[in-house]
Amino acid sequence: MLKETFQELVSRYTEDQPTVQELWSEIETYYSGEGRYYHTLHHLENLLNQLIEIKPLLKDWNTILFTLFYHDVIYDVLKPDNEEKSAELAGKRMKQLQIPDEIIQRCKAQILATKSHVQSGDEDTNYFTDADLSVLGQDWEAYAVYAEHVRKEYAVYPDALYNPGRKKVLEHFLAMNRLFKTAYFYGKYEKQAVENLRTEHSML
Repeated sequence: MLKETFQELVSRYTEDQPTVQELWSEIETYYSGEGRYYHTLHHLENLLNQLIEIKPLLKDWNTILFTLFYHDVIYDVLKPDNEEKSAELAGKRMKQLQIPDEIIQRCKAQILATKSHVQSGDEDTNYFTDADLSVLGQDWEAYAVYAEHVRKEYAVYPDALYNPGRKKVLEHFLAMNRLFKTAYFYGKYEKQAVENLRTEHSML
């Protein structure tokens, strides 16, 4: 479904099928890269499923989809600017498709919003960042797999460095007034997410 969704999306802006295939191959290559365990095509599939459930609540579905496909396209655990680089590549590819600049800028802003997951004045952005965090509110077994995959992505760091850093990330989330900004995701995942974060924190 992921590939078909991307192809259908891009085909709304170009009839050049070789370009459509080329752009999908690039997405597939990035998300299947060596060292990726969580930020993979599987993550995109899960995110797409979350968003499909709330599609009627979203104002700009096309922009949301572009954000979905490009928000983690660049991911290097040694670099602090993955969101900026991902937004940059998204903008480049969307300009290539001659997509209106208003949509491009909205997409780039949504990608950058995944860096901090703070409240946005744009409700579509809040729905996207909430969907991106939905893994935190899954049952403990699924959350534990997520946490394990994140640890594998940071395998370059020994526990002595990783654990304090991971604790800071968890504490950042736990210090938020609420993890999920929209009523839909708050009601569905907030309680379990807080419980999961506290449990992982206690295990480090």
